[in-house]
Amino acid sequence: MSIDAAWRPKTVDGLQVNAVSDGYIVHQSDRERVHYLNHTAAILLELCNGRTAAADLPELLRLAYNLPAAPGQEVEECLRTLREEGLIA
Repeated sequence: MSIDAAWRPKTVDGLQVNAVSDGYIVHQSDRERVHYLNHTAAILLELCNGRTAAADLPELLRLAYNLPAAPGQEVEECLRTLREEGLIA
């Protein structure tokens, strides 16, 4: 994972998060943006609580979905996108 493994991502304040059948709809009123997150991205957003290290997230997803291997690259890409979109810091 090329993202800092010690980084403890945290969801930014001010998001309106609504659960829907296929994930989350997240509204950023300060940026007037709406984001649609699938189930996996929604779980990652929930895990971005400021206490969980980025390095631990792939293993947590592996356990959540009972995967044979931790999805390191996919988690890294999702975290990068969430950060670029201003949903986590």
